[in-house]
Amino acid sequence: MEKMKAVGLYKHLPIDQKESLVGLEIEKPRPSNRDLLVRVEAIGVNPVDYKIRMSNGEEHDEPKILGWDVSGVVEATGPDCTIFKPGDEVYYAGDITRQGGNSEFHLIDERIVGKKPKSLSFAQSAALPLTTITAYEALFDRLNIHPEPGQNEGKSILIIGAAGGVGSIATQLAKRAGLTVIGTASRPETVKWAKEFGADHTINHYHEFAPQLKDLGIPSVDYIFCLNATGKHWAGMAEVISPQGKICSIVETNEPVNITLLQSKSATFVWELMFTRPMFQTEDMIKQHQLLNEVADLIDDNVIQTTLNKQLSPINAENMKEAHRMLESGSSIGKIVLEKFE
Repeated sequence: MEKMKAVGLYKHLPIDQKESLVGLEIEKPRPSNRDLLVRVEAIGVNPVDYKIRMSNGEEHDEPKILGWDVSGVVEATGPDCTIFKPGDEVYYAGDITRQGGNSEFHLIDERIVGKKPKSLSFAQSAALPLTTITAYEALFDRLNIHPEPGQNEGKSILIIGAAGGVGSIATQLAKRAGLTVIGTASRPETVKWAKEFGADHTINHYHEFAPQLKDLGIPSVDYIFCLNATGKHWAGMAEVISPQGKICSIVETNEPVNITLLQSKSATFVWELMFTRPMFQTEDMIKQHQLLNEVADLIDDNVIQTTLNKQLSPINAENMKEAHRMLESGSSIGKIVLEKFE
């Protein structure tokens, strides 16, 4: 039985606990059906990692592996694979119903895998998949924005949390589609980051939206993409969304919101969760393969850039804990990536 290294957990614990994340040696898997076996070169870290790690105090008999941002090389393919072959360089986010990618080798359905951008390193590529899929699906599937330039003249979008991983990609995609992009950011370094990635304007999410937008000469926005505190921002979003406008959020809320605030404007509210397609094996799950390939081409054509901002090496429990701490602080900008098992 061949073994591999991994970082995982048996107990869901705060990050300062010794056993919150541990180094492991587990069995190396074998691909079947449409699975690829990928040799993991780099992994990105996302809020979903620490949310699942904290969880509810549950304990596992078998280790749980986190990690839903991977770049690597196809080692082997299942018998039903038709898209990739051994040696192909790939990047992907994965399936939350399966083990994550924080391991030397990882099984993943080829229909949610994209070709790695040729112009990027493995670390730069690992910063992208989860945030790219989330931003792309939110803008073009949920909000139904036309993805091509020239089709959205005069339209505007407010991106709440523009300097984070998803916001950095959403800003670039929205700008390419021809929208006026207003990003929220509250610190000089996050304002600078948001503008470098294409935001036309920035406003502060700790202050009311309407007066700040009015000062910009923008009384309302056609679209809102909420990446932070849905409940907290609900009334503000309802106030500034245009009649018949659309709001999308990726952030769960435990507090009730008054959806009637949208009624007079006939405004739409929709959720985005990038795990929906693989989780439910939807008929169109191959769209994640297609959109990752499309964005890889945009990157290689210098239209979109990676959002990597912090790199740690090697991939081990201590570095993974440090990445979780940085994310949990709420002050990280862009993406954090770990590279290379030792």
